Amino acid sequence: MASRLTLTLAALGLAALLQPALADPPRAVVELFTSQGCSSCPPADALLVEYSRQPDIIALSLPVNYWDYLGWKDTLAHVAFTERQKAYAHGRSDRQVFTPQMIVNGKKSCIGSDRAQIEKAIQYTSKGRKTLPVAVNLSEQNGTVTIAVEETPETAQRDAEIWLLPVLKAQTVPIERGENRGKTITYANVVRGLNRLGEWRGGSARFEVSVETARRGGDAYVVLLQSTDAAKPGIILGAAKSPDF
Repeated sequence: MASRLTLTLAALGLAALLQPALADPPRAVVELFTSQGCSSCPPADALLVEYSRQPDIIALSLPVNYWDYLGWKDTLAHVAFTERQKAYAHGRSDRQVFTPQMIVNGKKSCIGSDRAQIEKAIQYTSKGRKTLPVAVNLSEQNGTVTIAVEETPETAQRDAEIWLLPVLKAQTVPIERGENRGKTITYANVVRGLNRLGEWRGGSARFEVSVETARRGGDAYVVLLQSTDAAKPGIILGAAKSPDF
């Protein structure tokens, strides 16, 4: 009997070890606007790879297309990312658009290769919290992703939207021309689309989308709950990442 109990407990312990670790709720979302044609960007791209390994940070690469004329067309760029960067600048009223630019929690602009500046921005925008203010949870079942925004004291009425971003967790690109000619750069969590799922006006809410749509063009995905101001992106209130992110 004792040996059977020992085997049972050992099996349960092994099963627990084999369970995937639950991801920490994020305390920050960092978006790097970068370009394969920008000579200043590789150090920022490498820094984003480091941030992508931190479980409480959602680190995203958004390649822009406005440096394509320099001799190398960015193979991952999308005009929607350029428009998002410009919308952030209009929202801040500083109109500063450059690469490498890091936007922290939808609010603070930083030089994308300046770790100290980025860390300061994370501390400033998180206001001492260990997580983003609004809890967003994801679950996958029967080919459907369910996104649940939880009712908390932080879910007061406000204008916000739910966005779904498919991502490629890693993409290595050999650059043959332009300012980075001869370099091979690995990009982390490259966004492949910006899909608006709906509005949020406070309280609890649920959104559903197919797993196929969530991953389209990528191999994982992120959900952002982001405030809006006159159709411009604002502070990120909550975020979640797919189980395999």
